[in-house]
Amino acid sequence: MLATTKDELIQRLHELSDPIQSYMMRADLSPSVLDRSKGVATDYAAVGAHILFQRPNDIRILGQDPMFSTTIFDMVSSGDEFRVSIPPKQRFVIGHSGTPGTSGNKLENLRPDALLTSLMIYPPDSKTDLAIIETDPERALYILLVIRHDQAEPTLARQIYFDGRTLRVSRQKTFDASGSLVSDARYSDWKNYDGVSFPSGIDIQRPKDNYEVQLSVVTMRINSPDVTAEKFILKPSPDMKVQELK
Repeated sequence: MLATTKDELIQRLHELSDPIQSYMMRADLSPSVLDRSKGVATDYAAVGAHILFQRPNDIRILGQDPMFSTTIFDMVSSGDEFRVSIPPKQRFVIGHSGTPGTSGNKLENLRPDALLTSLMIYPPDSKTDLAIIETDPERALYILLVIRHDQAEPTLARQIYFDGRTLRVSRQKTFDASGSLVSDARYSDWKNYDGVSFPSGIDIQRPKDNYEVQLSVVTMRINSPDVTAEKFILKPSPDMKVQELK
């Protein structure tokens, strides 16, 4: 294993995150849904995804049929609110990002901020977080524990795994306030995009939501001037039925 320190690992996270103010990504998105009662997973056909991101937390994900380039879904999140357009069903859903999904189709419960949680690997916030380093020589890993301490009771917020042979981030787990695992993302095949290192393979598991999403980056532009605030405005067409989740 390569020798390192907690501060050096945190600096690596800054080098990954700080240069990115926005990006435009084109990726292949492959979803799977887990039926825990039967212990089986159902894989769905990959869709072409166009993903826009802008700090601090604006994200838009457009999913298209890879053969016909028709829109399957279009979703936006700008903080607390999300909006999802589903043209094939003439549905438009508006809700709070923390609102649980109600659709029997698990993929319709996908929230744009769920992907954002995994697509960005932020360093600990010195104002709200405490970082602790763990070493796992048997698996050649360094694990950075990010603990929220700006509340009544400190809680584990994230675990960030570094490959001890390369010091690249290989995994990030995110937890809710109760300590339950919300997201488990694995990163692979890091590449250079406009001078910034970013994983081209991202596997996101959402155990509480019973689905998994695999992203394979095709193209990516960092800090493109084409990413503007107007790109994160999504409105229903006149023929759509609007559903507001409470």
